Amino acid sequence: MSTSSSVTASTASTPPVPPAPLLGEGVPLARMPAHWMLARLGKKVMRPGGLTPSLQMLDALAITAHDDVVDMWPGLGVTTERTLAANPRSYTAIERGRAENARVERVLHGPNQRSIVAPAHKTGLADDAASVIYGEALLTLEPAKRKAATIAEAVRLLRPGGRYGIHELLLTPTSLSESAKDDIERVLTTVLHVLARPLTADEWRRLLEDQGFEVDVEQTGRLLLLDIPTFLSDEGVWGSTMFTARCLAHPSVLPRIAEIWTTFRRYRDNLGSIMMTAHHA
Repeated sequence: MSTSSSVTASTASTPPVPPAPLLGEGVPLARMPAHWMLARLGKKVMRPGGLTPSLQMLDALAITAHDDVVDMWPGLGVTTERTLAANPRSYTAIERGRAENARVERVLHGPNQRSIVAPAHKTGLADDAASVIYGEALLTLEPAKRKAATIAEAVRLLRPGGRYGIHELLLTPTSLSESAKDDIERVLTTVLHVLARPLTADEWRRLLEDQGFEVDVEQTGRLLLLDIPTFLSDEGVWGSTMFTARCLAHPSVLPRIAEIWTTFRRYRDNLGSIMMTAHHA
């Protein structure tokens, strides 16, 4: 009898674990950063060029069972699942908040798989902790100094010969004037409700090379985030239908989605996607 009472008292004294917050909890959908809004509406692939460049990046990185992988800002876990299918020796996700972290943890099941909340430029992981690091739609949302600091952190974490991959928003052409770049940044930041400073291909390459990386693969393409055929391909018919249904159930988001789509169309000759993989000596 006393043992039962003791167990009951012990259990009762353990505070419940609070549920992880939802992305953008407490913020109206129409006012959220665009990637949070789209995720809450059900979009799973949130990459500038769609899923295809992400899969090409993973192919180029050639992850095997001997690799220790660090995934910076995995987002909704689509790329994470493809990485885990390669059965790396270990997988560590770096996320920026508890809500994002909770999403990633849903697909982590192995003993050497974990997700931690930390700044991408200051992860707290040990030197030489990884053989492969990648990040997607991460550096685009960082100011110039933070871009460089995040890549420097990747250098610190990578062992000699380690591989690094990015999939980011591209400015084109490379001859684009500084005033045009500033105008695009201003409009994107206003429309997306988050800082967005894409770079030209030369600038992205220089950013990696300045930190000692040698670029192995570079591929550019169109901005396909809200391209309808790509949307259907990435999300599937059911996912696309559910996204549309949620939009209709929350009509306040429709003008915002229309504004984002119109902005992407307005700058269709100046915005694209870029995927790079590189190695560090």
